[in-house]
Amino acid sequence: MSKSTPITQSELESYLWGAATLLRGYIDAGDYKQFIFPLMFFKRLCDVYDEERAISIEELGDDFPEYHRFDVPVSAHWNAVREVTQNVGMAIQAAMHDIEQANPPLNGIFGDAPWTNKDRLSDATLIDLIEHFSTQTLSRERVDEDLLGQAYEYLIKKFADDSGHTAAEFYTNRTVVHLMTALLQPQEGESIYDPTCGSGGMLLSAAEALKRNGQDTRTLKMYGQEINLMTSAIARMNLFMHGFEDFAIVRGDTLANPHFRQGDRLQQFDVILANPPYSINSWNRTAFESDAYGRNLYGTPPQGRADYAFWQHIIASLKPDSGRCAILYPHGVLFRNEERHMRERLIQSDVVEAIIGLGPNLFYNSPMEACIIICRMNKPAARRGRILFINALNEVTRERAFSYLTDAHMERITGAYHAFTDVEGFARVVTIEQALAQDANLNIPLYVRQQNGNNSTEQSLPQVIAEWQKSSAELRRSMDALFDTLDDVQ
Repeated sequence: MSKSTPITQSELESYLWGAATLLRGYIDAGDYKQFIFPLMFFKRLCDVYDEERAISIEELGDDFPEYHRFDVPVSAHWNAVREVTQNVGMAIQAAMHDIEQANPPLNGIFGDAPWTNKDRLSDATLIDLIEHFSTQTLSRERVDEDLLGQAYEYLIKKFADDSGHTAAEFYTNRTVVHLMTALLQPQEGESIYDPTCGSGGMLLSAAEALKRNGQDTRTLKMYGQEINLMTSAIARMNLFMHGFEDFAIVRGDTLANPHFRQGDRLQQFDVILANPPYSINSWNRTAFESDAYGRNLYGTPPQGRADYAFWQHIIASLKPDSGRCAILYPHGVLFRNEERHMRERLIQSDVVEAIIGLGPNLFYNSPMEACIIICRMNKPAARRGRILFINALNEVTRERAFSYLTDAHMERITGAYHAFTDVEGFARVVTIEQALAQDANLNIPLYVRQQNGNNSTEQSLPQVIAEWQKSSAELRRSMDALFDTLDDVQ
């Protein structure tokens, strides 16, 4: 088999984004992904199938099934679809269906894009797309899995940029994801779970962390659930594109119908990474009050905010000995009064290990400040009864309207977390009694006053709120003491 020239990263990215630009003016930018990702995966499957076929013939004189990871029926091959000039969408849809039927692990992976809707995409537009994808061969020899995976992530980021407010449902700032992974340090043989997995970036980050450390990623067991059908399909394609096959990504509502179960209880995992949807109100609060899986460990959240429902689902899904999680949330979950009683019980259970405040704009297309909450079911003895607060508000870089964490930012944060000790103006270890004495308010500025280089007294809004809440709590306690004294006098 003759050698072919590998494609470069920039050539691959230009090729993939070029396909998306063909859709401009025909469909909304937020819908690019439901057409481009399936076509990209379809093309990759067929090119790898042809590559495997050529190797089999060269080595054994014939094409043997054992040489193929997946089966591509002749009538469903890219080349067959390329010959179609009328009802092209129907041909694409039929080919994808036949490939799914021939390969049970791929069932549903191409999603549910409306390929046959000619009002959205005409035959001419689909032919242009197919011809564009046909200009490159996506075989393993030309495009190895690491390169293809990076290009896939590039495309996810580009679609997030182009689609604006719809991006958050499938994309989380990758530098934040890498920080979360570095904090939890997944190991060989562990199970990794993301209950709201989006495009699978957190699962991949865990696998890539093992790879960087020279560990065997094949021993890692990856699980994810995602409510959106197309997004769950994108996550599966993403993992396949990166060369992983031993994973389980399912579509479904994690709160209403958690998929990963063992008998009448939830399946439990070593590591959970999550960025749950923020404050959703369309969820079944009544069912959660008497949850069949015992997820209302600390109480039932208000209807308008399901954040603590996801948090409790995560806690219930952790193994009692090795279980640990990193959850990305807005700061509101740390101090909102309507969730105070649940927060009290969380603190008392001694599973909250660290709370890390990050800077603004790290949620996609949102100026809100983010925080990472780390819980550990079996804390080391030295950390029991304690919570580490890290105020990393200034550990963020912004360039061309994009905020991210540099390696130096991540090293400072992970270093403070692993040291688990006080750092003036940056980190503080607090006992659970101290946290409870603040009415279970976990807002970071209550515990870590950030140093200001110019000695300015100017404070951020969260700091102002925290100070007000602290003074209000102290005033209430003083008033209670005063009334007690007056009662004694009377």
